[in-house]
Amino acid sequence: MSAPTKPLDFERLDPAAMRARVEALASSMRRRRSVRHFSREPVDLDVVRRCVEIASLAPSGANKQPWRFVVVSSPGVKKQIREAAENEERAFYGGRAPERWLKDLEPLGTDADKPFLEEAPLLVVLFAQKHGETEDEKHYYVNESVGIAAGFFILALHQAGLATLTHTPSPMGFLGTILNRPANERAFLLLPVGYPAPGCEVPVIEKKPLSEVLVEVR
Repeated sequence: MSAPTKPLDFERLDPAAMRARVEALASSMRRRRSVRHFSREPVDLDVVRRCVEIASLAPSGANKQPWRFVVVSSPGVKKQIREAAENEERAFYGGRAPERWLKDLEPLGTDADKPFLEEAPLLVVLFAQKHGETEDEKHYYVNESVGIAAGFFILALHQAGLATLTHTPSPMGFLGTILNRPANERAFLLLPVGYPAPGCEVPVIEKKPLSEVLVEVR
């Protein structure tokens, strides 16, 4: 039995318009940086809701959309999350992480102290749903699908003029407990969201040039 279809809503651009769009996006994204110093200034929650809506337009395995975004503004809950995250981070930096990993982190200046988890006006926790409400409701390519949605969300935040950071204290089971999430959901990313603090500085890093990330087979 064939599935129902509808005409594709697609805008075909001429080559000049295509190049203009991708150059404008590239110029914007070159300025995107992970931020660890946030202003406490509140942000428009409706803008963040729209960014979640954009993220939810991502493709997913069998269109199961196996994600859930939890937006946290409660100071008390943010404090709980920070305390639990820092417990895991202290174990990571204090012996759990291999020496090579810690050496690779040195240029970024990171440590177990994560004040941004309380300073940022919002924390967005992205959960991956292993399956639906029952195990019979299968989900497919969950990591790939949720990873794509995360990318959409980060891009949307940047385009909206907000900063974020992909924070992954490991393990992250405490997030499901604190936020009372069901057993079929596991924390995938923890993203503080807000404006950079006045005078915010970021590490000097370089991205690989196109020649190192692109392979063309003709």
